[in-house]
Amino acid sequence: MNNDPMSQTREARCLLRAHRYGVLSTLSKKFDGHPFGSIAPYLTDHDGSVLLFISGLAEHTKNILNDPRVSLITHDQNDPRIQTQGRVTVVGKAEPLTGREPYAARWLRYFPENAQLFELGDFAFFRITPQSVRHVAGFGQARWIMSHFTVPPYPLMAQEEDLLAQLNASPQNELRRCLQLRGLSAEQLRMLGIDCDGFDVAADGRMLRFDFAEPVADTDSALAALSHPDEE
Repeated sequence: MNNDPMSQTREARCLLRAHRYGVLSTLSKKFDGHPFGSIAPYLTDHDGSVLLFISGLAEHTKNILNDPRVSLITHDQNDPRIQTQGRVTVVGKAEPLTGREPYAARWLRYFPENAQLFELGDFAFFRITPQSVRHVAGFGQARWIMSHFTVPPYPLMAQEEDLLAQLNASPQNELRRCLQLRGLSAEQLRMLGIDCDGFDVAADGRMLRFDFAEPVADTDSALAALSHPDEE
């Protein structure tokens, strides 16, 4: 069991980044604070906070606007070992964000099927800022992370789109090398996003997450790390 607090925090953050759907629990306005669970797509932002793109008509949105306290749990939906696999629960407050423009392009790279939702006026972005995180790494390996889950600003946040354009240009040698390390190949290959902890690739319609062995801060360190993604 990993006993280093910083490594434990990063392990939990990487697990949160690896998934795209979770159970969002809100406090019901209609039923006087009774817990209300719903399946929600989410995207982990560069800093480790959670972005939601939700409708004002949805029950969970009404609940959030009444009481912002929420939690979101996620796990590998393709792994049948529900009780022994890793999972993470984020506890925090969901706050509405002003405007769509700063978040739309990144969201649509991960959720292109949501493009039509941007034509509807009632969808908006919300951010869950983690206050506490419950990380279950496996059987008998549960811990609370009470601070320092999110990371301070770093240059790659602003450099992401230019770096994606560079890496997605033919012949994509760096990305294909990363797939080969997993014994994989793909005809259609595109990097969706990159952050301090790793990067996400769409390979023939399947999304793959690659974690860096160590955190990166900018384009140069990211390019250097791309040759040695963490495969554990």
